[in-house]
Amino acid sequence: MSRVTAIRACAGTISVALLLVISLPVPAKVESCHIAPQHAGVTFPIERIDAAWVCRLQPIIDEFTTANKVGPIQTPLQESVYVYLLDRPPVAAALVNRLELGLYKAETRGPGRYWGDDGEGTVGLVELVYQDPRHRLYYLEGAHHSTLLPHLTGKAVVMLSMATVKDAAGQEAVETTLVSYTRLDNRVLAGLVSLLRPLVGRTVSRKLMKGVDAVNRLGMEMRRHPDRVLFEATDPPPLPPEDVAFLKQALAAMPHAANIHEKGPASR
Repeated sequence: MSRVTAIRACAGTISVALLLVISLPVPAKVESCHIAPQHAGVTFPIERIDAAWVCRLQPIIDEFTTANKVGPIQTPLQESVYVYLLDRPPVAAALVNRLELGLYKAETRGPGRYWGDDGEGTVGLVELVYQDPRHRLYYLEGAHHSTLLPHLTGKAVVMLSMATVKDAAGQEAVETTLVSYTRLDNRVLAGLVSLLRPLVGRTVSRKLMKGVDAVNRLGMEMRRHPDRVLFEATDPPPLPPEDVAFLKQALAAMPHAANIHEKGPASR
């Protein structure tokens, strides 16, 4: 075999080898992120959450500045109405505002993404990470301004668990439990965790309770004064037609007011 022939044969062998290597499947990167399913005594279906989201949420949960639990709290709404409002923050916020139950504002910023303002210095973006008939998991990025705390920015994970129950009057209601983890962005402030944790924890707990209380009062208003709720929903500028149609049907089937039973918040 001549030298040229040998070189060509060698080059051909190398080319075939390279093609074989390139065509071999590349092993997928194995994510080692993990979030426990149990949080403050409540079990969440963490195993169903996308792996990329698990890795994004884990640092917030593992290195939280404050962790809070609110509930279980009973809301005097039928499950269908509760879920409808839960999954449409702009509708719920508009009704709360128009009925003078709070100063909330909310806008849709894409599928499962919302901008919110509680009217008391807290603004941010909320993204729905996971949902099933009994659970919701949210990722939040926001800021808080107040006279008691410095300007704070951070991220949060909020886990929601709900169950359909009967209230004291035997009417359908929804029992909700919220577990949240908040992590401050500012490393200096986060380093002062022993000083800030009680204050930040109380603030987060109060914000969660305030939101739940607004929904509770909205539920009571829908049971006690359905005509007023419908008037506010249709008063110019009216809510979107599909939301008005749902409210008309829901209010027509709404039972009378029932008692609300709730347990107070806990924070650590």
